[in-house]
Amino acid sequence: MSGSLWLRPPGPEGGWVHLGHAAATGHASAAARATTGAAAAGTLPAVPRPRQRTGAAPAADPMDELAERLDALVAAAVHPDEIAAVLESDGMNDEYIRLTYGRRDSFDLAEELYARVPRAFPEPDRVPDPWKVPLTACLLRGVIFALPGLAYVLGAPLLEGPQDRLGLPAGTLTLLAGALIGWVWDQTLSHRAYSWLGLGDRAAARRTLLAGAPAGALLGTAAALAVPGGPPFSYAFAAGQALYVGAATVLLVLGRERVLLAALAPMAAGALLSLAVDLPVPVRAALLVLSLLAACTLALRELPLAAGLRAGARRLRARIRHRHGEGGPVRWRMLRGAEEDHARRGPRIGDSVPYGVFGLGTGLLVLYAALGEVLSGGPAEAVAAPSAVALTLSMGPAEWLLHRFRSGSLAGLRAARSPGAFWRRMLSTLAGCLACYLTVLLALGLTGTLLWPHAPALSGVRVATLLLLGAVMWTGLLLQSFGAVRPAAVVCAGAAVAQSLALLVGVGAPRLVQLVVAGGAAAALAVLVCLLLGRATAHR
Repeated sequence: MSGSLWLRPPGPEGGWVHLGHAAATGHASAAARATTGAAAAGTLPAVPRPRQRTGAAPAADPMDELAERLDALVAAAVHPDEIAAVLESDGMNDEYIRLTYGRRDSFDLAEELYARVPRAFPEPDRVPDPWKVPLTACLLRGVIFALPGLAYVLGAPLLEGPQDRLGLPAGTLTLLAGALIGWVWDQTLSHRAYSWLGLGDRAAARRTLLAGAPAGALLGTAAALAVPGGPPFSYAFAAGQALYVGAATVLLVLGRERVLLAALAPMAAGALLSLAVDLPVPVRAALLVLSLLAACTLALRELPLAAGLRAGARRLRARIRHRHGEGGPVRWRMLRGAEEDHARRGPRIGDSVPYGVFGLGTGLLVLYAALGEVLSGGPAEAVAAPSAVALTLSMGPAEWLLHRFRSGSLAGLRAARSPGAFWRRMLSTLAGCLACYLTVLLALGLTGTLLWPHAPALSGVRVATLLLLGAVMWTGLLLQSFGAVRPAAVVCAGAAVAQSLALLVGVGAPRLVQLVVAGGAAAALAVLVCLLLGRATAHR
């Protein structure tokens, strides 16, 4: 592949990893440096000296001798100008080239050498795979995403009351409104915090989470309160749900999955026990509150307010010293300018909004997959909860397979010799990863349907819709990793709007509408992925 290909591994400490050949006028290629053994980066390789001939007869053509002598350098070059730079660095001026080789200047000589010697790029040095992650870590995140659902099992007796307007259990709409708004907010917050982590500023990431997590909890609670008619305890439950989502966002962004799992343990154990034993209501409430308090406390430990106040006091004292001490007002202005310059280099808030829009679109699509028939007037028994649970649990394997795909792109950049070969290799890698994910998703959906009491049968249409939704979510996440979150957000949000309009107007059968919308979104995202698949810059 022509050009210069680079990959930046995830994380603030990742450096740039060279994957291809550098080509620029006046600079040697990485392949040429590898061939000649040059040690210093940015230096031109030395031109091999002419061999001492044993006989007295000179070479029949000086060009043949030069091409043979520079064979490794010329074969590794990606442009004639690269060869010209090497010739000039060796002291060959235009007069010498005219007298010796009969060419006008170094550029003419370089072009002829480039045409004579076939391309033969050496393999770049092997580097560690920056995308290799353990499967257990990703599976743990998938379990953590799904475990909070057990809180509804444990707290079901607390939500007893008349059914909602759509025949759903009491408080369902209240909890869904709070969860959806909180999910959108925390998707946006997570991206902004991760952006600070990517810049190596963990303190700024913590400040972002400290300000954003409570705001998200307030928004989620307000959204739940805006839904009238729920049982009184459902609003308290929704407030606890919003607090948990904020605390979980803090812990997950900062890489404290095992800590969060420990916080969820009392609630999860109580929920599983309640399936076999009828636990008293106070015990259920106590277990829910215990897990919530544990999660919030552990999140606050990651965002120590006292340490933040002490750090702020230190910064204030430093500013006062700079302002009134050595350097006076000039020093103060320099310090303030440096801080403002750092703030300008930080992530923009607008860059995080598409992630929230993507979360809103996918959240609504999953909601409709579970409740679409009920929301359109069907019986409450038509709730397809196992589909939503399967999609949630599958996010762990999905994350691991995304890393496997990025690892495959690294291997593809090394092995491919043309853009077309690279595209075909990546298409094969994409098909393998997506097929593996959909297989896992189907297994989870079938298992959940078998274990879930009174769950509707997983018919052919339901299976197709589930798999298409899985394809939408996985390809959407892949586009995010390509840096193309905006088109992914537009497609998912558009699909959610289309299904909402069909639901409000009453167009078509709910199952058929879900299938068509999911199929259209999956096809659109597949086209976007294929367009970006062959671009080396998308795999950075």
